[in-house]
Amino acid sequence: MTLALTTPAVPPQTVAAAVAGLRATARIVARADQGGGTTRLPVLDGDGPFALRRIRGCGRQARVCIVGAMSAPLGGDRLAIEATAEAGTALHLTTAAATVALPGRTAGHATYDVRLTVGDGARLDWLPEPLISAAGSALRMTTTVELAPTAHLVLREEQVLGRSGEETGALRSRLVVRRAGRTLLDQETAYGPGAPGWDTSAVLDGHRALGQLIVVKPEFEQSPAEVRLLGAAAGERSDGGAGQGVLAPLAGPAALATAVAPDALRLRRLLDEAARSAAAE
Repeated sequence: MTLALTTPAVPPQTVAAAVAGLRATARIVARADQGGGTTRLPVLDGDGPFALRRIRGCGRQARVCIVGAMSAPLGGDRLAIEATAEAGTALHLTTAAATVALPGRTAGHATYDVRLTVGDGARLDWLPEPLISAAGSALRMTTTVELAPTAHLVLREEQVLGRSGEETGALRSRLVVRRAGRTLLDQETAYGPGAPGWDTSAVLDGHRALGQLIVVKPEFEQSPAEVRLLGAAAGERSDGGAGQGVLAPLAGPAALATAVAPDALRLRRLLDEAARSAAAE
């Protein structure tokens, strides 16, 4: 007797998805309750690598932690996070761990788009853990923020070029912030293979961690933030390489801190210093 073994046919669309990469979007909507005292989360929808978890809030603020359910982004992946804080709400978003961009099955780059919308009288804090660009990866990241005239924003971005002891991947990042349709900031950076001059003394000068913090609040219209030097730029060199940065006002009710450091820990210290300074203004 001869037995013929067969395997189930794999649908063509499954094969195409594996080759093209993962498509996934997380959606979060914060809405004020009828009494105006708390913030509800009527939409909390994550798929693929995005597992969304409610965590204990503070006062009327709702808090969400984005947990990585799988390794992503990989080459060819198309990932997005869409978050809306409707009028009168307070929403705090963070991640459970660093996001690591890794090489994928294809030579194509991955994309990671973050789209944030903040309504009148609302506050949104976008404070994720760092993005790490691993060797061999290629990622294009875009963060776009649309603010109402009386919205309040605290946004932090941290990027680490390579894991410990390895070279960086190719990372291109763009940050766009608009308030009432007017652009407050439109900044694009590129690091790693294919980006000329990124590691020269005029750009990173050997540092491997970089980041920025932007704070937008109506109070800055009457009292703009003052320029403040951070870390080594302010003469603080006691730890032999604390990194450096600067906090400066933007053309609008906003302040931007930009910093570079040898590692993620020292970068966070600089941006936390900037956040305290901006909050006190």
